[in-house]
Amino acid sequence: MPAPYAGQFTTPGRFAGKAVLVTGSAQGIGRRVAERIAAEGGAVVLVDRAELVHEVAREIDAAAAGGSATAATADLETFEGAQQAVEAALAAHGRVDVLVNNVGGAIWMRPFETFGPEQIQKEITRSLFPTLWMCRAVLPAMLEAGGGTIVNVSSNATRGIHRVPYSAAKAGVNGITQALAMETAGRGIRVVATAPGGTEAPPRTVQRGPGPEGEREEQWVRDVVEQVTESSFLKRYATLDEQAAPIVFLASDEASYVTGSVLPVAGGDLG
Repeated sequence: MPAPYAGQFTTPGRFAGKAVLVTGSAQGIGRRVAERIAAEGGAVVLVDRAELVHEVAREIDAAAAGGSATAATADLETFEGAQQAVEAALAAHGRVDVLVNNVGGAIWMRPFETFGPEQIQKEITRSLFPTLWMCRAVLPAMLEAGGGTIVNVSSNATRGIHRVPYSAAKAGVNGITQALAMETAGRGIRVVATAPGGTEAPPRTVQRGPGPEGEREEQWVRDVVEQVTESSFLKRYATLDEQAAPIVFLASDEASYVTGSVLPVAGGDLG
């Protein structure tokens, strides 16, 4: 397992008194966000459909400086699963001050004409509906509390090759962010997003999909890696910390005048 977050970039106490729900937090960007918020004093509820999330939460809770971490499993591709996630946070803390919607990720990387209808549907279900369902599920609690913050993790792959269905899903996340921010601003809710580019991360414990089969599919993946790298002004992938930092900032009260914005975090590639 990756080492607990070292805290070298933390702002102590920034999330003290805050209940924060982070989805897709068993690994990758979601885990790093949860680690950092707990290190900054937040009470974090990690949600993932992988049972691994319970072990991750225990590790984060043990290392948290003033914060805490608990976990719940749920299938966020359904509204029922989203409701379960919010109910778990409410049961633990009585409120949800911040929701970070991190679930998503391309399942296949291939030219659009080679996608089958079922593959297209699965990509949309994976990378659009968890954000849509979670926003809907958390709104009643936030409105009753008089406010809250939603941070959606989109992607700069709204412009990119071999991921058209995923690109469509993330463009939808951008639309949710902007429309919901306008709709709820007068009721104390901020809705923002980041659009990450390519990101280096430890090998996934739970895989997103079947992976490439054969040389042709492996080449399609290499094509994506090359395009993502070359589209970045910095000509490299980001680190997990470089992706977590802007998410955590937008989730914090320091970003209180930021809403409806989608922040590209892709080394200059605006997506």
